[in-house]
Amino acid sequence: MKRDLRAYAKRTNIQFAVGAFVLLFVFGLGLIWLFYGKGAALIGFLCLLGALVPIALILLVFFGMDWIVKHANSK
Repeated sequence: MKRDLRAYAKRTNIQFAVGAFVLLFVFGLGLIWLFYGKGAALIGFLCLLGALVPIALILLVFFGMDWIVKHANSK
């Protein structure tokens, strides 16, 4: 069996990112709902979505640059 450490590292990083988002959205918003109510949880959700917009744009740029570099090197 061949070990691919790059694939393992990529998969592990994705699992960490998904876990962080689950903790933030489910448990964070759940605690806000528990202590402050539904309205505060909704505002917290909107704030989290607003914070994700710049992060998503940066990731989109990085993935686009990676795609360009991979296709430029293959030719």
